[in-house]
Amino acid sequence: MNEPVSNFGGFRVCQNSRISKFGEPEVLKVQEVEAPQPERGEVRVQVKATSVNRADVMQRLGKYPAPSDCPQDIPGLEFAGVVDAIGDGAGDWKKGDRVFGLCGGGAYAEYVVVHGRTIAPIPANLSFSEAAAIPEVFITAYDALVSQMRLVPGDNVLISAVGSGVGTAAVQIVKALGARSIGTSRTQEKLDQAKELGMDDGILVGDGKFSEQVLKLTGGRGVDLVLELTGGAYVEEDIDCLAAQGRLIVVGLVAGAKANVNLGKVLSSRLEIKGTTLRRRPLEEKIQVTNVFAKQVLPLFEKGLLKPIIAETFKLENAAEAHHFMQADKNFGKVILTL
Repeated sequence: MNEPVSNFGGFRVCQNSRISKFGEPEVLKVQEVEAPQPERGEVRVQVKATSVNRADVMQRLGKYPAPSDCPQDIPGLEFAGVVDAIGDGAGDWKKGDRVFGLCGGGAYAEYVVVHGRTIAPIPANLSFSEAAAIPEVFITAYDALVSQMRLVPGDNVLISAVGSGVGTAAVQIVKALGARSIGTSRTQEKLDQAKELGMDDGILVGDGKFSEQVLKLTGGRGVDLVLELTGGAYVEEDIDCLAAQGRLIVVGLVAGAKANVNLGKVLSSRLEIKGTTLRRRPLEEKIQVTNVFAKQVLPLFEKGLLKPIIAETFKLENAAEAHHFMQADKNFGKVILTL
């Protein structure tokens, strides 16, 4: 699927995987559409690989609509490929440049159009599949841990769902920056895999309780920072894990959007609680996080200090199978779709 399906009437036709209706993974259907055209400041990328994120699953179920300026029926938040067409004022990109980046949706397709300042060059040592495993999880983790919550060397950091894409990225970032990580997972296998990535301590959370173990691991002090990737009732446990003036940032809501918060602990310990998402940020903020990523994170991949973690790879036409794989919680790291 690297070549366009056909050309007619002067228009290029391409394939994508769209949500035909809300429901189970089988609602993802391959269709032919006219390839999008770049406008001023934009580039069109011929997608070689994309990935499956939890947001895609939620969108397919009708629980997480795409931003209004993005396709509502084509999932996909990140991509890797080659520049195919360039609009006026889109920067110094050239046709054939290997690039990767984020988008608000639409990456389950042969072509995606994005702003020229929201993509970055793929390091020479990375394949398209490896590059597609990076943007959403590493930008999310770095932005949350470092840019927003001020991670510094020596911090104790609790990472929930450590086997997830963002979790595996966070473990590596914490290690690279000289901090200590404690990860949680519902399976021992994922904890063992996370330790191979550099996680210092792991906690099995079959019953959803982990605060007592975190306090024991930190000598009763608690952690400086929590990266919460599931939400729901885990937030209550997170607060009990935090040291005085600790920071909690919530990135995911797979376990639910509501939690009981002990405001007494928040006040007495002077805690900071924050939520974040990349998808709905305005363009200028997306440009800013892309610039930070290119300057501060990409060099760590080039030096081998960070690496993308891929659990499984599927063809785009098998996106339904990939969604089943993710929903079964089988993945340690990213699920990739290739074209």
